[in-house]
Amino acid sequence: MLTIYDHIAANNRKTLLLLLLFPLSLSILTITAAIIAFYAIGDLEFAARFIAPYQNFLTEHGIPVNSVSIYFLAGIFFIAGYLPFVIIISLLWLTISYFFGDKMMLGFSNAKSLEKKDNPQVYRAVENVSIAAGLPMPKVFIIEDEALNAFATGRNPEHASIALTRGILNKLAPLELEGVIAHEMAHIGNRDMRLNMLIITGINIFGFFAEAIRSKMIFRTNIGNNKKQNQMKILLFALMIALIIFNFIIAPLIQRAVSRSREYAADATGALITRNPHALADALQKISANAGVEILDKQNTISVACIADPRKQPIIFQKLQATHPPIEERINRLRSMS
Repeated sequence: MLTIYDHIAANNRKTLLLLLLFPLSLSILTITAAIIAFYAIGDLEFAARFIAPYQNFLTEHGIPVNSVSIYFLAGIFFIAGYLPFVIIISLLWLTISYFFGDKMMLGFSNAKSLEKKDNPQVYRAVENVSIAAGLPMPKVFIIEDEALNAFATGRNPEHASIALTRGILNKLAPLELEGVIAHEMAHIGNRDMRLNMLIITGINIFGFFAEAIRSKMIFRTNIGNNKKQNQMKILLFALMIALIIFNFIIAPLIQRAVSRSREYAADATGALITRNPHALADALQKISANAGVEILDKQNTISVACIADPRKQPIIFQKLQATHPPIEERINRLRSMS
């Protein structure tokens, strides 16, 4: 029989492998698009422009530049030339997300701060679980909705918040509520909130780059129509298509797979914190009947962070866009833990 520790270790390994798919898939996709564009253009002189800055490197490493390899190398170095710009913009965007992402999530969900005097029982439950988890006490917020859901946010355990719906407070037994809080504390301890924010921000960045390339192509169209500009437009168009495919198809698929893996890990860690996996399983059973939060229905970003998908979607779309594992499978795993 698998233990809680086995579940945690397995999901951590899976998450690491999935995260490696982001840079790997993006690199393969953009470089392939650039190589295809250079072959389609079929101009050796045009391709040579992008190889020239790296000629000494190629010579030192004995890499030949000929009619066969030139387009392949041009595609690689064309993408490499954009890396400094991409890194600078990404770091700027990630910094903004790192420091202000939690405030945006709480604002979008219309969450209100909960003080100890407002609900001593809930506040005490969060305190007890945070002590058991060995983590600082997070700020507690309430979402005024009778649906059953919750999420954690914040850049680190010292700046973390837990948001709980009114429904989850009213409809769960004390031990079940502790199980939900422990699940969210697990996300805090595992740094999943920061991981989610970085992934979401990363996806948005490449959507921005695709739009920037589109604007640049329009600008180039307006200032002239010579041969070199047309060739550059073909190259930029190929890169834009690659970024769109990554941003709207590949990256969301990886993101959802990472999210599903982290939900399993948070379930297992939450069960470890309370030493009561069955209480969390019972809570998930109740949550599954009414997880749809009205204000979060269109908030795809926040849905990833919730304990269950808060969007009110037809079952077929829930399966296609699943950010969470099937709740029945999560319940079965919890009940099987020793």
